[in-house]
Amino acid sequence: MEPVNTPLNTSLNAPLITAIKPRQTVADLFRLTEARLQLVWLAGAVGAERELGADTVYRPTLALLGHADMLEPGRLQVLGSTEMRLIASLGPEAQQQAIQALFSLDSAAIFIANAAEVPSLFLQYAEQTNTALIVAGVTTAAAVRGLNHQLSRSLAPYAVVHGVLMEVSGLGVLITGDPAIGKSELALELVSRGHRLVADDAVELHATSPETLEGRSPTLLRDFMEVRGLGLLNIRLMFGEAAVKHSLPLKLIVQLMPADAWDASNRFDMQADLCHILEIAVPKVRLPVAVGRNLAVLVEVAVRNYVLQQRGYNSGEDFARRQREQMVLEDD
Repeated sequence: MEPVNTPLNTSLNAPLITAIKPRQTVADLFRLTEARLQLVWLAGAVGAERELGADTVYRPTLALLGHADMLEPGRLQVLGSTEMRLIASLGPEAQQQAIQALFSLDSAAIFIANAAEVPSLFLQYAEQTNTALIVAGVTTAAAVRGLNHQLSRSLAPYAVVHGVLMEVSGLGVLITGDPAIGKSELALELVSRGHRLVADDAVELHATSPETLEGRSPTLLRDFMEVRGLGLLNIRLMFGEAAVKHSLPLKLIVQLMPADAWDASNRFDMQADLCHILEIAVPKVRLPVAVGRNLAVLVEVAVRNYVLQQRGYNSGEDFARRQREQMVLEDD
C-alpha cells in the first residue's frame, strides 16, 4: 500500500491520523521467520499468497476433538506435540476425519512444530485445499511466540509522517517542521555528533502496542538522507554502520519553528504539548530556529530533560519551589 505523508496532530481534540492497514501474505511471514524458526515449506504452495487477517496464532486441539465450529477461519494454526500425539492415537478413520476437519477451517496456514514427522494425509489435504503446510524446527512455545511477535509487528496499523527520525542518546526523536526549515541539516549534524539516523523525509510509525509507536524507514529510503545543496547522501556508507538504525520506539517529537512564530508564554516547561498519533500520545517540544542557535545541542538537551522528567524531575517546578522558598526567607 502506498504511504501518504500525513501532518502531525498537535491538538488533543484534533482528528487522529488515519491509520494505514498493512498487508502481509503467508509467503511474507515465511520469509521473515524462516531462519529464526527453522521453517521448511512442505506442501500447499498455492496458498503462499493468502492474506493474513489476524495477529493471533491458534493451537487447534479443539478442532481435532470435533469442535471445529469454535474456531475462527483465516487464522494461523500451530500443531505441537500434544496435537500430533492426539492424531497418532486415533484409528485410521478417525484420524482422516480429524485431519480433514483441520484443513476445512480455511486456515491461512498450518505450522507443525518440533520438526515432527508429518503423516501423508497432511500433505494430501494441504494440496487439495491450497493451504500452506510448514514445519518448524523449534519447540511449540517458540513457534507460537515467534509467529505472534512477527505478526504483531507486521500487521500493526501505521501512519507515514513527514520528518526525520533519529536515535539521540538512545532515544527515538522525530524532528518535524515546515519544509526547508532545516530538519535534514540538523539531522546531519546530529549524525556527525555520534547519533544515528533511522528515517529521513518519510517516517513510518507503527502502533506495535497500545502505548508504543515504533518508527521505521521505508525500505526504498533506508540509509539515505536528502540535504539541500548536497543532494542524496548514503549515511551508512559515509559514516559507517553505526550511524544508521532501521527502527526504534518513538519517545519525543521536536518541532522546529520560525523564531518569529515562537510563543514564549511558558518559558519553563519543555513538555507542554502532546501529539496524538494512532491514539498514542507522544510528548512534543518546540524549538525556534534562528541564526546562531546550535540546534543539535538543544535537541540533545531536550532529550536529557525528557529523561529527567520520566524519572519524576521537572526543572520548572524545581525552580518555582526554590523561588517560593526564597520569598518566604525574605518575608522572615
